[in-house]
Amino acid sequence: MPNCELAVNGTLMQGLELNGNLQQVGAMFEREAITAPIYRLWSIDDRHPAMMRVGEGGQSIALEIWSLPVAGLVQILHQEPAGLCIGKIKLADNSEVLGVLGEPFLCQGKCEITEFGGWRNYLKSVNS
Repeated sequence: MPNCELAVNGTLMQGLELNGNLQQVGAMFEREAITAPIYRLWSIDDRHPAMMRVGEGGQSIALEIWSLPVAGLVQILHQEPAGLCIGKIKLADNSEVLGVLGEPFLCQGKCEITEFGGWRNYLKSVNS
């Protein structure tokens, strides 16, 4: 069965709350990466982040790249919180991978955390 790469930037990352969803479909951690500087990040009630591509004011966001069976991608998407979706993410090296993005309605009125450069850094600031 073919595999695909999936970029994750929140609770699906290693050691975080929903990482078991990746493990359950046989996903394998590939590497850490960063996006091209064209994204912004919001905290959705401190439960999970939502990342959106923007035309201006973006920066690079830390994420992880996982390899998983294509069939597992559907299961992962169904288990994601409402308002998160799969789209193409541009990495710092200009390559593109599928990844988890937030829909615009999800971020409206939420706390923007782009300045932290990633969900883990934001969590560290909240928990310190």
